[in-house]
Amino acid sequence: MTPWKPAPGETLLARIPITFATGAATPVSGMRWFRDEERRDIQDELPGWPEGPAYTVRSQVSRLARNSVKAGLAIALIAVAGALGGTGVGDVSTLGRSDDPADEVGDFPVLWAAPGTLARTLPWQLDPARRPDTDRTHAIITDQRLVIVGLLDDSETIWDDVLWEAPRSAVGRVEARDFNAAAGGDVKVVFRDGSWCRLSARWRDEFVDHLGELREIVGLQFLSTAQRMTVMTFAAAHSAAGTPLVTRRPDGDFVIEVRSSDRVSPSHGLCDGLRGMVMGPDGGEIKDPLMADSLTPPRNSTAMETPPSRQ
Repeated sequence: MTPWKPAPGETLLARIPITFATGAATPVSGMRWFRDEERRDIQDELPGWPEGPAYTVRSQVSRLARNSVKAGLAIALIAVAGALGGTGVGDVSTLGRSDDPADEVGDFPVLWAAPGTLARTLPWQLDPARRPDTDRTHAIITDQRLVIVGLLDDSETIWDDVLWEAPRSAVGRVEARDFNAAAGGDVKVVFRDGSWCRLSARWRDEFVDHLGELREIVGLQFLSTAQRMTVMTFAAAHSAAGTPLVTRRPDGDFVIEVRSSDRVSPSHGLCDGLRGMVMGPDGGEIKDPLMADSLTPPRNSTAMETPPSRQ
């Protein structure tokens, strides 16, 4: 096995660490389920999957007990802070209001799949509760397919094992899920057969951008002189490795993206930050708040520093 490479004529768009998401609301905190359309647990029906933990939604009684413990701890922390001369325990972020309480508060499915649907074929290695802590999974997005690879958490040697792949045409839509947005939120991938999965993606905005909308890839030879000048100037300013990627949005504007290398990191994916800008048809830069000149870790970047606990 070697680091994954696209086939001839295929363009690599993104490589992003992913796992199945983990519940955040108190009733489902630290948990995840695998469901069919009748909301039955199907994890024992998934072919080749090893046995995993059996979770139970916390009852109102257990939640009250947990909240009491948290309240006692908060009081103790306030007392300690006061003794040390502090002003309090600091701000505590909240989850916010769920737009989908049935799947985010009362239950937390990360796979929703009727028999014979595509989501049932997803690899078990996406589940942090089933795989070793030394393993990682990455989503590789190209202009032709979505690939999931497994690899060890070893930054010196990258050995990719292809676990799953599907053509881009199998993906119906990609949704950013903002419940628990303070921790970054999740992403929901809905396949055309109606099945779906909920993932935690380290670079969520990049994942949604590249998988959610297939933009037209434009070769430099098809750009005007002014456009090519803008692209090459931008690439030179960021020490780009290889040819810049230029894509055309449905509105006619162009997106220019460059990286300074193609090195891969188990915890970061393509480890050199993506630089991007939006260019208008005349070759001039268009300020876009969603396209930072230098991509910094997004809101959910810390969510995958360590695997979710096995509960």
